[in-house]
This record gives sequence, structure tokens and C-alpha cells, in this order.
Amino acid sequence: AAMAATRSVMRAVRVFEFGGPEVLKLQSDVSVPVPKENQVLIKVHACGVNPVETYIRSGTYARTPSLPYTPGSDVAGVVESVGQQVAAFKKGDRVFTLETVSGGYAEYAVAAANRVFPLPDKLDFRQGAALGVPYFTAYRALFQKGCAKAGESVLVHGASGGVGLAACQIARACGLKVLGTAGTEEGMNVILRNGAHQAFNHRDPNYTEKIKACTGPGGVDIIIEMLSNVNLDADLQLLSCAGRVMVVGCRGRIEINPRDTMSKESSIIGVSLFLATEEERHECATAVLDGIEAGWLKPVVGLEYPLEKAAKAHEDIICSSGARGKMVLLL
Repeated sequence: AAMAATRSVMRAVRVFEFGGPEVLKLQSDVSVPVPKENQVLIKVHACGVNPVETYIRSGTYARTPSLPYTPGSDVAGVVESVGQQVAAFKKGDRVFTLETVSGGYAEYAVAAANRVFPLPDKLDFRQGAALGVPYFTAYRALFQKGCAKAGESVLVHGASGGVGLAACQIARACGLKVLGTAGTEEGMNVILRNGAHQAFNHRDPNYTEKIKACTGPGGVDIIIEMLSNVNLDADLQLLSCAGRVMVVGCRGRIEINPRDTMSKESSIIGVSLFLATEEERHECATAVLDGIEAGWLKPVVGLEYPLEKAAKAHEDIICSSGARGKMVLLL
């Protein structure tokens, strides 16, 4: 421990130019960041991999960091040290965060203290790395932006990934009727075990007809959409009157007929956790910690990679046949 405390360099993934997964370079001589006041230094045990990190890395995302940078925001680990003014955490505390200052694909990461939350003992670090962006995004999409109510129905498109499973668990616990789609038999089984009342294979050419048969003429109240560039046009046909599509993920353009929104007074609403206010983030954190405490919120960890395989993780999260839980890097 004494040696670790005096270490000044660490292993971290660095990006020096935007591009494909191959631009993720593991370096072993990166300086360990020092927490400023109101910051926490975390010894990283696991870091979640989110699709948005691949868009940022490719240089195509709306917000691009200045180069070089270390990707990663969803970190779980142990507090190594705290800056002045930090009273909420101390060395040795188990924590998770959904936003780092220095980047999460690293042995140590600095985060603002108000973005760090206690990691309950009933979850391991891998599960802790699956909490931040997926659960906060799912809660924001359902309640803060989607105004979901008990008794309504929700269709989670791409329900077997990190955000999708979070949405299934939260919606089920809050009294919604939950439908989910996945691309594999295994993915469908995972979502049924995690809150979905019914699962549909989105590779089945008739799957939207099956959803319509399930929801009846009323349609579905809310759609949580991970791939809006593929599904948005069809989503509008599935909605109820005053139904809403929550755009959580998109990988390109799509053509729709706006008249489809007029006939049902339906809404297409974008979701960005980045725009959440301090109060909204606090509300998300409270809901997540309550769910863990109550026992229904249990992150599902999917594929796991060592830090040196970060490029492979970036390849797989975009190209794999179907997600089965949250992808994590282990340190």
C-alpha cells in the first residue's frame, strides 16, 4: 500500500488522434492525476464501456475532447485520496461515478466529488461500473423526460444492453408494463429475467406486428429507443395517442413522415444525460441507490476485458450480434 501511495505513474489508455478503435493506445507512464479541491482520486477497479465513447473516439460526436485524452466515465473503485473541501468521502471508501475529469480507462481517475456516489456493499466493482451512465440515462428517459406513470406501457428497443436492462428494471419496479427487444435468444432471456413482461426478437421481420398484437389498438405509451436511425419511422406506428419516443441512441440519419406524429399527437424527445441539472442528477442518484437498497436494481455485467483490450471492447460494442449486459474493463 505504501508503494502504491507513492506511485506517480500509472497505466492508462490515451487517444492522440480521432479514428477507429486502433487509436486507443495503452501507456504505462501516464502521470497519476492529483485531486484538486472538491475532487476525489479513485483507484479504478472496473470501468464501464459505453457506445458514446466510440462516437467520441471517432471524432464524429457533437462534443469532442481536446487531444490527447483518456476515455471512460463510468468508474467503480476505492477512494485513494480527496482534495480539500471534500467531506463526503475518505480514503478507502467504495464508490462509483458517472463522470471523470481525467478519464476512466486508467488505473486511477479523478472525479468531481458531486459526481461520486457511495457503492453499496451488495454490489461488486463490475456492477458498480455498470451503474452510472446506463441507470441515470434510463431513469432520465423514463421519468425526467418521458413522464412515465405506473400503468403505462413501455417498449425498450435494444433492451439487452446496459441502458436497456436498466430501463427494464426501473420501469418494472415502478409499475409499468414492460416490452423489450433483443437480437438473440440469449438477449431475450436476459431481458425477461430483468423486468420485461414480454420479449421480441428485432431480427424477426414481423416483430413489429407481434408488438402491435401484444399492445392491442391502444399502442405503446413510451418507447426507449437505442437505434433511432433504424427504428424511428416504425416506432411512430407503434405509439399510443400522446405516446412518446425517447431518443437515447442514434447512429445516423432516418427519413420519417411528421404526419405520423400529428395523427396521435405523439412526441419525439431527445435524451442527454450531459444536460441534466445538479438537482436532476441528485434525483437519479437517489432513485438508483434506493433501487439497490430495495433489491430490484441489479446491474447485469456482460463482456469483460482487461485494460489492454480496450480497442477490442470498442470494436465489439458496435459490431457484436447482440448485447447481454454492460460491457466493462477490469483493472
